[in-house]
Amino acid sequence: MLLNTRFKDCLDSESIQRLVWPARSPVLIPIENVWDALGRQGAGRNYPPTNKNTLIRALTEEWDKLPQQLLDNVVQSIVRRVECCITLHGGHIPY
Repeated sequence: MLLNTRFKDCLDSESIQRLVWPARSPVLIPIENVWDALGRQGAGRNYPPTNKNTLIRALTEEWDKLPQQLLDNVVQSIVRRVECCITLHGGHIPY
């Protein structure tokens, strides 16, 4: 998920841990793309969260703004992603 410095600082100040994904990890879980979109939307907020409560509120507001078509597309892409991963024997998916 793309996070700007202000979001990272907020997560760090609340001791919220983030997962670090290896560079060659294939993205097979559809929600990962949704988290990315959510992070990009959140990074563009005029007033970044400063604590856990404002972070939850900001993420909830941005989640509600995600277009249904984005969610549908991400879910529908899973078959193609799994097929690609199988073809590449678990290697890097080039997208």
